[in-house]
Amino acid sequence: MEFGDHYTFEDSLRAGARAAREPKPVGPVLRASDAGLGLGLGLGPPGPGAADCGSLGGAERLAFAPAPGVHRLAPRARPPGPLNPLYGTVRRFLSAVQLNPFPAELVKTLLNEPSSVKVDEVVRYEAGYVVCAVIAGLYLLVVPIAGLCFCCCRCHRRCGGRVKTEHKAVACERGTLMAFLLLTTLLLLIGVVCAFVTNQHTHEQMGHSVEAVPEILLSLQGLVSNVPQELQAVAEQFSLPQKRVLEELDGVGMSIGSTIHTQLKSTMYEVLASVSSLGQALQVSMDDLQALNTTLVELRKGQQDLEPAVYERRERLLTLLQEPSCQGCTEARSRAQALELGADFSQVSPVDDVLHRLKGVPEANFSSMVQEENSTFNALPLLAALQTANVVKELKKVVAQKPEGLRTLAEEFPGWEAASRWSRTLEEVEQSSRPYLKEVQRYEKYRWIWGCVLCSAVLLVVVCNLLGLNLGVWGLSARKDPSRSEAKGEAGSRFLMMGVGFSFLFAAPLILLVFATFLVGGNVQTLVCQSWESKELYKFADTPGNLPPSMNLSQLLGLKKNISILLAYQQCREGAALWSVLQLNDSYDLEKHLNISQYTAKLQQELQNLKVDMKNLDLLSPAAHRDLEALQSSGLEKIHYSSFFVQIQKPVVNTNMEKLAQELEELARTQGSSVLGQQLQKEAQGLQNLYQEQVLPQQSLVAKLNLTVRALASSAPNLQMETSSVLDKVAYLKGELPTWATNILRNESECFLIREMGYFSQYVAWVREEVTQHIATCQPLSGALDNGRVILCDMMADPWNAFWFCLAWCTFFLIPSIIFAVKTSKYFHPVWKRLSSTSSEETQLFHIPRVTSLKL
Repeated sequence: MEFGDHYTFEDSLRAGARAAREPKPVGPVLRASDAGLGLGLGLGPPGPGAADCGSLGGAERLAFAPAPGVHRLAPRARPPGPLNPLYGTVRRFLSAVQLNPFPAELVKTLLNEPSSVKVDEVVRYEAGYVVCAVIAGLYLLVVPIAGLCFCCCRCHRRCGGRVKTEHKAVACERGTLMAFLLLTTLLLLIGVVCAFVTNQHTHEQMGHSVEAVPEILLSLQGLVSNVPQELQAVAEQFSLPQKRVLEELDGVGMSIGSTIHTQLKSTMYEVLASVSSLGQALQVSMDDLQALNTTLVELRKGQQDLEPAVYERRERLLTLLQEPSCQGCTEARSRAQALELGADFSQVSPVDDVLHRLKGVPEANFSSMVQEENSTFNALPLLAALQTANVVKELKKVVAQKPEGLRTLAEEFPGWEAASRWSRTLEEVEQSSRPYLKEVQRYEKYRWIWGCVLCSAVLLVVVCNLLGLNLGVWGLSARKDPSRSEAKGEAGSRFLMMGVGFSFLFAAPLILLVFATFLVGGNVQTLVCQSWESKELYKFADTPGNLPPSMNLSQLLGLKKNISILLAYQQCREGAALWSVLQLNDSYDLEKHLNISQYTAKLQQELQNLKVDMKNLDLLSPAAHRDLEALQSSGLEKIHYSSFFVQIQKPVVNTNMEKLAQELEELARTQGSSVLGQQLQKEAQGLQNLYQEQVLPQQSLVAKLNLTVRALASSAPNLQMETSSVLDKVAYLKGELPTWATNILRNESECFLIREMGYFSQYVAWVREEVTQHIATCQPLSGALDNGRVILCDMMADPWNAFWFCLAWCTFFLIPSIIFAVKTSKYFHPVWKRLSSTSSEETQLFHIPRVTSLKL
């Protein structure tokens, strides 16, 4: 495909991605590859190349502002807390109460024909609640009647009474009753504390839940009503990539010119780099040659100093190691015998003649020459900017336009008939719900007050029981003094009877409140929440005929096709678009509006008008010619480098002195003679010093000489051949530079197009995501359903059910509290003792001794 051929916006994006994955060229970059934008640009430099857009780089990330009217529902969730185990217990209790599955047929009849609902079906479904109602009725009947009977009995002094006598069995019975009463009271205290907490929590959550209802309705209302305005706001943000492209067009001439300079340098590397390479090689060769000569002189001098020192050290070592008392010295002795110089640098050939022939070289300053060539290349950006000014002006006119599809993005959004009906209905629901929500808050306040009152009543019973027990125990402990114990015991008994009286008095309102809240909250949990959580409600709504026509979602929205509520809910949770969920794909195609291929084709058409001319370049100065000729005749390649390598490969000293020193130290520690050990230790230290002071510096010089010789040996054979070919390559380069520069300019214009298309692709991707996931998404629908379930079940029903559960706990534990309090109270009265006189005539409370007369 040629540069001027038409290609789509998607082709441009795919081609840009392929170009980014292309491997970077090792050699010169000479022509645009077909992988760049699908555009072939044939060039004639030696060897093929590939399009490289690294100089321009990819498009920067644009920051788009979200549509201002988008209503996003924050997902609600009940945070974990200490009441969660209680909520779980209540749910399990309600599951045990209601064992029947979701009554689909009963609910269907209730919704479609309420008058046809049969009572026996309701009773059969609510069997568990009926049993609980019977229990509550029995409680409501039996406990007040028992309290009335107990009151009458007390008035006739038939109930309660006193303990007739004190004995061991009475004490045991009294202790057992007191323990059971204390345990019951503690259970009552736990229940009433939980009831207070759940009552307050229910009140708070009810307020938050009521406030959340308008928020959900407003979010659902904005699901369709604000879509056109939000789409218009999204379409207007096309100005953001437009502005960025216009800003980059201001400097595109200079940018492309700089890229031409860089790419042309890289493309001509095989030819132009030969001149720079020769100049650098000449300078490096001269430096290496001088360094070789200097290093060789230093090595010879160091060799002269090292040789006698090594010889002397070897002789001393051999003397010590050959002594008969030296144990295990055989291996060390063989190492010491090899302690002598290895390399002999006096045998290598001198390089003085070559240095003499290259005297005064380099005459030309190759660095300055390269800088002059760079100055010539640096004129290319200015030249490109001047020649592309008119083209850039036309490009700005094209960019300033707006694609047709974006102009109609909001106008053609399907405004189906049900949209206004949906919005109007939700607005009416939101307005009409406010009075009911206020009523809910008002009745919730009454429930909260009654809950506080009845919890306080139960707490009063607990206080009476605790006071009665404390005073009774105090009175029992002081029973040795009847005058003091009688008042305390009587007070304890009266407090217990007060608790019994309060229990009988508040039993009826307690059981009524418990059953009323239980009936409402239990059915909400078992009938609504469980089926909602298990998706049975959605399946029920999807079954044809279950819902009346007035509640059919497809009919309400005026849709031609029936939609599944469960499927729509699942699609909404996954972020599906509104028109896709409502099966309106035929009436609105988002991709059609986001297709801006015609817009980009105009940009491409203008870009192919870019042109640039190249001036002749002088690549080699006369002084550089003379330097290269001197290098060619110097004989640098004739130096006998092999003689250097022979000596470099030899070690400075044939023996590893460090290892020998370590062996000497080990031998010194193992010798039986301390004198010999000390001498060996001293020789080891001397050997280490000799290695550090003379051998290591010599090895460093050898390494330096090795690098220098290798550099000269590898570069010298090729220098003369490269020098002879430079003039031919420079002549060829002067003829081809203008053509190459023009082709690189066209290649870079393609890269610029890819970069600018990156901004538009960001916008298209952002619009697609914003429209499908935020503006025209049905996520608010699934979010509203999820939040509604959380509000109704987690925030309202769970605390509500936990409240009546705790209150029922207290209500039923009042019965053992009454029994144990009545039985315990009689043990706190003063004890009647039956005292027998000699004649057994009477029974008295206290024994008063009689006064008898003395016979005189």
